[in-house]
Amino acid sequence: MNEDMQNPLEITPSPEARKWAMAAHLAGFLGCIIPFGSLIGPLLVWQLKKDQAPFIDDQGKEALNFQISVALAGLVSVLLMVVVIGFLLIWVVIIAAVVLMIIAAIKANEGQAYRYPFCWRVIK
Repeated sequence: MNEDMQNPLEITPSPEARKWAMAAHLAGFLGCIIPFGSLIGPLLVWQLKKDQAPFIDDQGKEALNFQISVALAGLVSVLLMVVVIGFLLIWVVIIAAVVLMIIAAIKANEGQAYRYPFCWRVIK
């Protein structure tokens, strides 16, 4: 890779880009209001704003991938409720998702690209 080329994520994103990246992470809370809102919210923000800035594109994909991972973990938890462990596991998934979404939103607002731990990155 040419040394003169910079990674677009290393450049400080504009306040507008930071705001939309933060919105992509916080859009996961729509799942508290609308069925499948946790998937639809980040998807809409990403699809509508991804062409405005590389930072929005990157963080929108990250937020959507995280919500896909959370949905799958929630589904596994529900299935494991048959053997009781799912009742505990679903609370772990919910609390971890809330905490990580808030951390990601704060980092995005600061202009830092955030990577969720334990996230299956389906969308590249």
